[in-house]
Amino acid sequence: IAVSAALTVSKAVVGVMTGSLAILSEAAHSLTDFAATIITYFAIRIAGKPADEEHHYGHGKVESVAALIATGLLFVLSGFVIWEAGHRLLGGKGHPVDANIWAFGVIIVSIIADFFRARLLYKVAGETSSHALEADALHFDSDMWSSLAVLAGLGAVALGYAWADSVAALIVAVLICVA
Repeated sequence: IAVSAALTVSKAVVGVMTGSLAILSEAAHSLTDFAATIITYFAIRIAGKPADEEHHYGHGKVESVAALIATGLLFVLSGFVIWEAGHRLLGGKGHPVDANIWAFGVIIVSIIADFFRARLLYKVAGETSSHALEADALHFDSDMWSSLAVLAGLGAVALGYAWADSVAALIVAVLICVA
């Protein structure tokens, strides 16, 4: 939860500073992962409770509902990013992006953090057969891949291809939907 919060704030600050839709979409993606992590934390605590008078078969379905909520959040985010990137690309009103050291730095740190978080969660999800933890791991995995797209977009912007930021944001949205 702490790593998600730190990455979310860092990406949001750098995204605003640089004007990068791709980094801002990553910040929003991290925010949904942060919310999903909190939901998952509480869902697992509830799902672990034994059966009672009102829940004869236990509380395990809470994990499935948590995974569904996390998925819904990601689809809403994707829709918004696709709309904004399309507006920037097709509207002809390019938005200046400053592909500076902070932009590259926050994305590289994000890739490293997401790699290790996803691997750890996949391991624990496999050991516990937890759908909610598996969904959380998938979010971090998709974060890592979408951050790689943002890194490539920033590289292209630094080389003079201003439209690459919006294309990277579209790739982020598509990767989120596919995941």
